[in-house]
Amino acid sequence: MSDRNTVHARIASADGSKRASRTMGKALHRVFSSSWIIYVVLIMLAAIYIMPFIIQIATSFKTDADAAANPVSLIPAVWTTAAYQRLFLNSDFPLWFKNSVIVTVFVTTGRVFFDSMAGYALSRLHFRGRDTIFALLVAVMSVPMVVLLIPKFLIIKSLGIYDSYFGMILPLLIDASGVFIMRNFFESIPQSVEEQAKIDRAGTFRIFWSIVLPMARPALITITILSFQGSWNELSHFIVATQSPSLTTLTKGVASLASGQLSAGTQYPIKLAAAAIMTVPVAVLFFIFQKRIMNTNEGSVKE
Repeated sequence: MSDRNTVHARIASADGSKRASRTMGKALHRVFSSSWIIYVVLIMLAAIYIMPFIIQIATSFKTDADAAANPVSLIPAVWTTAAYQRLFLNSDFPLWFKNSVIVTVFVTTGRVFFDSMAGYALSRLHFRGRDTIFALLVAVMSVPMVVLLIPKFLIIKSLGIYDSYFGMILPLLIDASGVFIMRNFFESIPQSVEEQAKIDRAGTFRIFWSIVLPMARPALITITILSFQGSWNELSHFIVATQSPSLTTLTKGVASLASGQLSAGTQYPIKLAAAAIMTVPVAVLFFIFQKRIMNTNEGSVKE
């Protein structure tokens, strides 16, 4: 009797193992099937997102007639760099590019410095009204920037810096989102690191500059890229800060090209060539530092 029970138990165990294997196989099949569906959907979305940029690059190498006749074709009938030659030789594009570089370099440098200092002050220094200032900072982040254009214009005019590099740069030297990011990153750094420096009689600025700031490298890189992209692509501020043609930036110049103020309505190659060149610096900066942006825990210290 005991042998018969043992045989039945083994048969039941084998059947259970087979059912478990079949169940596991079905589950794995569903997982892999759903993964393939997800990959296909992601590839399609990526293609939809990238396709306009590819069409833009292809059209910039077409003739005006070819672009008008075949606006979405990916292969030009005749490859030509005439649009780029016109941009650099027969337009103010080099001047626009120079102005954008000057403004972007100063704004990016200023934001990295001042945002980090303000973020450190809100994170580590104890003073009256600190929480109120931070609350106002968060409130400013929720206000659409277009609402502030008229007050910004009035302030720039009253300070006498309208139509100048100062008027284009100074109002952009600090932004609420950068301060918010730096403040939150500094909050994640243990204070024991700074307490040891205080024992060695290091001052507040020395602690910030020599000890805490190097540890905030991931946040600094993030701020650098966001500031570069924001100032490089800024348009509304430059509209209210200047009207001199000699201070036109790439965004204003390309907008004028797109609207047909500086070119005929069907001159697609020169317009898209200008737009393509404008996207290159931001794309290069992003691809260089994208791994460091993703690794947001780099440099953190655990107690």
